Amino acid sequence: MRDRANWLVVAQFVLLALLVLLPVLLPVPPLWVGRQATVLSVLLVITGLVLAGAGMAALGRDLVPWVAPREGATLRTDGVYRLTRNPIYVGLLVAAAGWVIWQARIDLVVAWVLLAVVLIVKAHLEQHRLLDRFGEAYREYADRTPLLLWARGIR
Repeated sequence: MRDRANWLVVAQFVLLALLVLLPVLLPVPPLWVGRQATVLSVLLVITGLVLAGAGMAALGRDLVPWVAPREGATLRTDGVYRLTRNPIYVGLLVAAAGWVIWQARIDLVVAWVLLAVVLIVKAHLEQHRLLDRFGEAYREYADRTPLLLWARGIR
């Protein structure tokens, strides 16, 4: 990997795999059960998947897992990208939170927190790659649109 920041991509996919596979590989009784938790979980998973899917669809051919944007990519600032500069990350975190609530396991809570840290760090690194690529257009976009759900501007 030429760009060391791309190790965050590896960490992201490992954590996503752990979230999905731990309940299968190591079944343990849930910490809680109930209809409210199930309903909340389903709503979060659906909302997260729709948000992430909308972000992926908006990027189309320009979608890459790496920290740096694809060569020749255009800056997306409309549609779901008006709400957040990282709808895919927000969607993944929301959907994963729904999964964690449904599974009700402390190990998955830890994996989710680690995933959140990885995606936040990755988003901060990506914004600098996008600023290098798109210059003032990205800075203006960043000033009016949160990085995830908060933090407008470049930090």
